[in-house]
Amino acid sequence: MARKASPDNPPCPRCGDKHTVRNGHKDGRPRWVCRGCGRSFGLTLGTPMYRLRTPPAEVARALLLVMRRGSLSAAEEITGHKYETIGRWLRRAADHAEAITRALVQELQLSQLEVDAFWSFVKKSVRMLEQGRARQAKWALVGDV
Repeated sequence: MARKASPDNPPCPRCGDKHTVRNGHKDGRPRWVCRGCGRSFGLTLGTPMYRLRTPPAEVARALLLVMRRGSLSAAEEITGHKYETIGRWLRRAADHAEAITRALVQELQLSQLEVDAFWSFVKKSVRMLEQGRARQAKWALVGDV
């Protein structure tokens, strides 16, 4: 007997078909399968949080610390997450800038000035990480925002 699609199920992020059915859990998170394309997906597919095991609130906290302290090393010390992990989160944030900007403004109630400072820092940080100069002293210092 085939499962029926619920109107509460999310549409498929790949093909847009609304005929999706629940398909169990993976690591405690619900999964769905699309009856149109036959592929399975989770809610975070296509977002910066896809395949991250760290809770979104913790990632946001670490990225805000990077912005406010001006240093990946400071965020590493305060959050306990590795320097490289926080750098990877920054790269993901840069790839999904529009969605993250909406979240920063709507959910975290940041001012436009804070959001602009955050993206300026992300751009500079990602450039330095890609050049392999990530741990040089004072490369990421910015004034207090």
